[in-house]
This record gives sequence, structure tokens and C-alpha cells, in this order.
Amino acid sequence: MGEKKHKKVVVIGTSAGGLNALIKLISQLQDNFEAPILVVQHISADATGNVLLDSMNKKSNLKCSHAVNGTKLESGHLYLAPSDHHLMIDENEHILITKGAQENRSRPAIDPLFRSAAVVFRNDVIGILLTGYLDDGTAGMVAIKRCGGVCIVQDPQDAEYPDMPKNALNQAKIDYCLPIAEMGGLLYQLISMKSGPLKAVPNDIMIEAKIAKRVLSDLPSVNALGEQVPFNCPGCGGVLWKVDKGSSMRYRCHTGHAYTSATLVAEQTMKIEETMWTALRMFEERKNLLTTIAKEQSGSAAKSALERASLSQVHIDRIKAILLSNDKGTTG
Repeated sequence: MGEKKHKKVVVIGTSAGGLNALIKLISQLQDNFEAPILVVQHISADATGNVLLDSMNKKSNLKCSHAVNGTKLESGHLYLAPSDHHLMIDENEHILITKGAQENRSRPAIDPLFRSAAVVFRNDVIGILLTGYLDDGTAGMVAIKRCGGVCIVQDPQDAEYPDMPKNALNQAKIDYCLPIAEMGGLLYQLISMKSGPLKAVPNDIMIEAKIAKRVLSDLPSVNALGEQVPFNCPGCGGVLWKVDKGSSMRYRCHTGHAYTSATLVAEQTMKIEETMWTALRMFEERKNLLTTIAKEQSGSAAKSALERASLSQVHIDRIKAILLSNDKGTTG
């Protein structure tokens, strides 16, 4: 990679409560802001993100737009991740949009953006993590820090949903923790400062960045990140590897799905619930069929059908009790 075209790059990740948080942050910046800004906001696959984008354009002096694959990064511009696609930066400092595997149950996900920015910009990347559920972005913050960049999180007491900032504070070496109202001034200070010593990109971060970009999806690459564990990927059913690097447990399959321990539990819980609802429907259908058969027959055949219908009702009651226990993973 040749000489950098930008002194710095700012990457921002947020989830629940992100609309208000992003508007409050970028309204502090002027159109001459000397760095490109890339944003991942968790949104559903069928959403457009237009509401957020329109609100930012009304409240901000920056040029805000949906990120388009191959676009050259420009200072004073904000690029919002499109729905159902990951947003990353390629080695030529252009936008890379992919339909890769979900990470932390999300696409777009925060970690792929943060990781790619860390690989390309190293000590010239500024990562910001705002309000949201669970812990997407924490591993990305660790990658930014290990590559020499600066990490900023919203003060959890200032966040509408404090999980993401709290998890990052617990798992990563964060440089600044402050309310959004103070972030604009800090950003202007940071982009005017001389960068620290250049660090080499650790091999495991490079491998994960390449997997997210769909450059790698082979077993030796994932084997280099950690050891296989006796769990299956909820996304594709493949084997999972435990990623050894970093202070928190993470898991990845060779096709690209990635999970923190919290999102893996949440995804497993959701899959279990889906399975339980399917089982409930099948047992109820079985009971109804056996009851119908009992009405159409007599003697021992009718008695046998009623007994099996009664047993189906036992299973129905058990499944309903499990579903009503409300042991659900929380989504961001």
C-alpha cells in the first residue's frame, strides 16, 4: 500500500438509540472536517436507512450519503453502511461493500468496519462506539487499539442503551470515555495531532479482515486463529473455532460467521425458540389429527388414538412452559 491519502479516518458504530446519538455527534462537526467518517448503524435487512440519512443531512454540515462500493474516501464526507451489507475499507482507501456472513448476528456489523480500518489506517484510525445492545464493536475496538489507533466510547451513563459502551470498557483498552456532547471537540483535537509510532498489523487481525472481505474462507486460515470447539455455527451449521486473541471469548466459522460469547448465546436461544415453536405446531397438529381419528373410530382404536392425543397434550404443555419462561437473547 502506498502513501496514505488521508491523515486520519473516523469509524463509528452504534445500534439501539443510534439515530439520536449520531445526530448529536455529527452536528458538532463542520463541512471542513479533515477526515472521512464511516458509520455502521444496526438496521434490519428490509430497512433503507433513509430516515437516519435524511435526519443527519438536515442537522449536519457534513455531506452524508449511503456508502457505495468503490467510492474514494473524501474528508468532510460521512458514509453510512447500506442495509444488509457490510461496510469496510479496502487497501486503496476506497469503500468496500460486501454481502458477507453476519457477524454478531448483524449485517452491517461494526467489527468488520473497525477491523478493516485498523488494517488500512493503523495508528491513524479513530474508532467511536456509541449506544447499543450486546457487544458488537468490542472486538473491533481491540483491533484498532492493537494496530495503534485511538478508541473512544460514549459514557454509559450518557447512553440510551449502555451495553455496547460498557462491554468495550470492560474488554478493550479505551482511550477516552465521555458524553457525546464532548466528542466533537475531542475529534478536532485528535485529527490535528501527530500520529504515534507506526505498528505492524498483527497476523490474526489481518486474517479476520481478509475473511470478512471474502478473500479467505479456508480451514488453515481459521485454524491459525484458534482451536475448534464442540459447538456448531447457528448461521450455517458448520464447526466453530474459538478465537484466542483478545480478553473476551469469540467464535468464528470458516465461512465467515463470527460471534462474541454473548451474541452466540443470544443466537442459539433464538434458534432454540424457533425450533420449539415448530415442535409446538407439530404436536398440536398431531393431537388434532388423533382426536379426529378417535371420533371416526370406535373401541380399542378410538381409545388408543385418545391416549396418544393425551400424550401429545403433555408435550404441548411442556413446550408452552418453556416458551413462556421468556429466556430470550436481546437484539441490538
